[in-house]
Amino acid sequence: MIYIQLAVAVIAEVIATSALKAAEGFTKPIPSIIVVIGYAVAFYFLSLTLRTLPVGVTYAIWSGLGVVFITIVGMLMYKQIPDLPAILGMVLITSGVIVIQLFSKAVSH
Repeated sequence: MIYIQLAVAVIAEVIATSALKAAEGFTKPIPSIIVVIGYAVAFYFLSLTLRTLPVGVTYAIWSGLGVVFITIVGMLMYKQIPDLPAILGMVLITSGVIVIQLFSKAVSH
């Protein structure tokens, strides 16, 4: 259940961040509303996750997955293609999340 809540937080954050670009400085009403609701949902579910997981582990997973997913959305929606150093950095971030999940004693297995 905890990882479902964390997944909802990540997905809501990715949706909100994607809409943030589309909101164009909060000048577009619909994307702006999506931003506010998306971040509210993201932080609510992130707070639920923090009842069980340590804040450092939770944030590492949330932000790491968010970086990767928002990059994919940026590629698909905005044609923002990352260069090789950006891709390598995201591979390292993803690897770090995997190491935390597999080996950290701070995560309940």
